[in-house]
Amino acid sequence: MCHKLLSLWDPYDLNYMSSEGDVQYLVALSDVSQIVELVGSLRPELHVLRGRCPVFALFLPQTADGARISRMCDDNELVSVFFSDFDTLYSGFQRGLRLSADKPCLGWKPTPSTPYTWMTYQEVSDRATAFGAGLIQLGLKPVNSTRVGIYAQNRPEYIIADQAFFRHSMCGVPLYDTLGEEAVDFIVNQAELSAIICDNNVKAKTLLDRRKGFPVLETIILMEPIEEEMATKAKAEGVRLLEMHEVEMLGKENPTAPTPPKPDDLCMVCYTSGTTGLPKGVMLSHGNLVACISGALKVLDISSLTLTTEDVLISYLPLAHSYERVIEACFLGVGARIGFFQGDVKKLMDDIKELKPTIFPSVPRLLNRFYDKVLSGVNASRVKKFLFNMAINSKTKELKKGVIRNNSVWDKLVFKAVQAALGGRVRAITTGSAPISGTVLNILRCIVGCPVLEGYGQTENSAVSTLTVVGDSEAGHVGPPLPCNMIKLVDVPEMDYYSENNKGEVCLKGPNVFRGYLKDPEKTKEALDEDGWLHTGDVGEWLPSGVLKIIDRKKHIFKLAQGEYIAPEKIENILVQSPYVAQVYIHGESLQACLVGIVVLDPDALPALASKLGLHGSVEELSNNVDMKKAVMKDLFDLGKKNNLTSLEQVRDIHIHPELFSVENGLLTPTFKTKRNDVRKYFADQIGAMYSKMADAIKS
Repeated sequence: MCHKLLSLWDPYDLNYMSSEGDVQYLVALSDVSQIVELVGSLRPELHVLRGRCPVFALFLPQTADGARISRMCDDNELVSVFFSDFDTLYSGFQRGLRLSADKPCLGWKPTPSTPYTWMTYQEVSDRATAFGAGLIQLGLKPVNSTRVGIYAQNRPEYIIADQAFFRHSMCGVPLYDTLGEEAVDFIVNQAELSAIICDNNVKAKTLLDRRKGFPVLETIILMEPIEEEMATKAKAEGVRLLEMHEVEMLGKENPTAPTPPKPDDLCMVCYTSGTTGLPKGVMLSHGNLVACISGALKVLDISSLTLTTEDVLISYLPLAHSYERVIEACFLGVGARIGFFQGDVKKLMDDIKELKPTIFPSVPRLLNRFYDKVLSGVNASRVKKFLFNMAINSKTKELKKGVIRNNSVWDKLVFKAVQAALGGRVRAITTGSAPISGTVLNILRCIVGCPVLEGYGQTENSAVSTLTVVGDSEAGHVGPPLPCNMIKLVDVPEMDYYSENNKGEVCLKGPNVFRGYLKDPEKTKEALDEDGWLHTGDVGEWLPSGVLKIIDRKKHIFKLAQGEYIAPEKIENILVQSPYVAQVYIHGESLQACLVGIVVLDPDALPALASKLGLHGSVEELSNNVDMKKAVMKDLFDLGKKNNLTSLEQVRDIHIHPELFSVENGLLTPTFKTKRNDVRKYFADQIGAMYSKMADAIKS
């Protein structure tokens, strides 16, 4: 049967035809609410179609300079506030408090064997109030120029300290282990941190050991009991050392009225760990972060993923970074609950099973590991593999129709255990910080049975600037702009990218874009042009559907001896798709004519490959095996050829390393990006040896 065309106002007079079995409908793309109503009336059982990509992305409205904005922007106005009573992170928490005063707010596990313990919103508010008053009694001024350091892993006290800062317009400055001593010293001095809050004695000791390097430090506050040795050391260094509960008691005895921040006040100075050099202090205002939060909330709301007081988040991604900070602020603003992992990634799956989160933020490296483990289990049995492939084929067909669900026969027969491993209640997974394979993305959508939304952004735009929409089954892109910012592509002639061809450097503008780098006007000028556009350094392409695809990186490029530019991250994103490869780093130099690589094999795929080659031994022995190297090299070459890599982009030699790059060994940033400079230094000998070997081969 054929449904009548509804005449809806469409400024672009563009029609979209879709067919679903014997149902056909033709609509003119226009107001989102009308499209949602139309689709719902045609196929009520396919309500998830209200999030299909064409509805929200196709032919985005453009400004005079070619910038594009979200179709979700009312009257083409960028969103800066979603809830009228949530214009700062302080007022956001107060909103959550009004909604959920006696409901759980922050949860943690006192010991691995005990269940989650919860503080209510009122209890969190009372502690933040007392702690904030205590800070003022210690001499910190309740003004926005006061910056306080916080050096801790995710835990309830982190949020309590944050809210104490916000209550008195202070600005938080997160520190984290993987910055390294030099970077921490730089931050303490540049941000003039007279007070730092630490989660344990070990971190406090690292600060006291280098006390002479930053004389500005006067006070350290510990979230745990002070060890006697630390008390003695602090006294000798002339630093006041207190426990957090002591500061709270001081505040209870000396209550202080709040001095809340304004949207333009700084909320945090978030230092980007970067892949090279010293970190930069990204100044983010309350208005910046609220705009990002508001844009995301609007997208989720329109996509039937409205956050409520019943939602649960697991906090394990670093709170020192804007991605996790924005997500948790969303939850606090709607009165939902946040449970913290135990601090050990090895126990993360146990925490997830118990906490049963409804929203699961992640990053590609973790999702890839989850995907690999699922496939490893499936490949152990022919029957399992057969059923798994049938289930994936069936659910992939549904994905292409915009249907995402977890109640099919395949979910009950094949995917139930996987869904249970994530707690069984996940409504959405988000991923960002790096590209994720389209195969992994869509298979996760099938096996978990919920939307997996890929976002793109950076600290300088408060974490997120684009987000894929529910029901879009196409992978390989990062969605349309969030309604809080506009995006334009700028020519990059040296790389042959031009905006007239819908390719160029991704530039962002909107209320979520940062205020600049702390005390660094030169780097601020490099990032922000005179018109307020943030130049990201990433190269993007507008696809016909109006979504953005990240295709290259402007900054991480180098020339080979032939004078050709090479973008290593583009090549890495292709080669990491090899089933045998967990991580890869591509290296080239202007004095060399070819590329070499450092490869870490996937520990789950290694046994099968070794068996296929008739090899035996430990991971280290297999990594050094010549036949293993030849097999991996062939696979990488075939993969490169399949993805149209030029001969200069093909890797000519590799070194196989037996240990994964990690945050702990200093080769990844806390957001799991490769620290290129550190990797280059770490493998300098191996890189040199590969080039020497090739030079010797040419001579002979």
